Amino acid sequence: MLSRLAYTFRETGASLRRNITLTVAAILTSAVSLFLVGGTFLVQRGFDNLLSKWAGGVQMIVYVSPTATPDQVTNIKSALESSPTVVDVGKLEYLNFEQSLAEAKRLLAADPTTFRLLNEANLPTEFKVVPKAGQLNVLVQLANGFAEVPKVQKVVLARDQVEQISKLRDFVQTVTVGLSVLLLVGALILIWTTIRTAMFARRREIEVMKLVGATNWFIRIPFMLEGLIQGLIGALMSCGFLLFFNRLWTNGVVKLKGDNGFIALVVSNSFLNLVMLLVVLFGMAAGAIASGVAASRFLDV
Repeated sequence: MLSRLAYTFRETGASLRRNITLTVAAILTSAVSLFLVGGTFLVQRGFDNLLSKWAGGVQMIVYVSPTATPDQVTNIKSALESSPTVVDVGKLEYLNFEQSLAEAKRLLAADPTTFRLLNEANLPTEFKVVPKAGQLNVLVQLANGFAEVPKVQKVVLARDQVEQISKLRDFVQTVTVGLSVLLLVGALILIWTTIRTAMFARRREIEVMKLVGATNWFIRIPFMLEGLIQGLIGALMSCGFLLFFNRLWTNGVVKLKGDNGFIALVVSNSFLNLVMLLVVLFGMAAGAIASGVAASRFLDV
């Protein structure tokens, strides 16, 4: 058993060194393509964070002062429910302090310092308002009236923001997915070519191994391991790119001034770690499959 393992790793290392140019090209192409794949997930999550507060058709958010009493909160809710022809009362949602804090944690993933400062004395609660069909213009007039309601801190309308952000998200996602697919196909072709070249260079040795009883799997495994290693190295490099890009992006967004909401485009570290894990697994699987297909086609000849 140990001799077989030693043989597998020895042959894999020799093959990697023998085709160093193709190996490096395959690894670099894999790294760039997997970086785009991971980047697509991060961009998608960032835009989802930015749009999350408007999910479910919400078009208006009424922020309630943290100093508001339960009776004052009830009065604001009653004022909203008093316009049933404009507001969809059945979908009216109130987020208490705990729920508002959970939403703030997601939106402030890039600024943990600010998040730690939030408490019941400074974090407003909120009402999320969904208008009745065709009542969006009337909702704008209703929002203007709520500016004078006691303990209403501010009223925010979605208006065209949601549509513009959604279009931008779809455009960015389409471009990144398209590029990542093209580069990933190129990486797989390079891995496939590397394995085919390695097997062709050792065709006489392989013929002798088959004559003395070596199974196809015994011959195939070192080449599959070679492809897996190429995919793994490329994936690890892409994870390094993702870490660098995410840190650069986070630092840039945090420096933006004003209440523009762009800070929600930054994803949490836990989601970044999950994406990197998926990228590594996908890179290893893609490399092993591409090399396995190449080896199988040669062995069938």
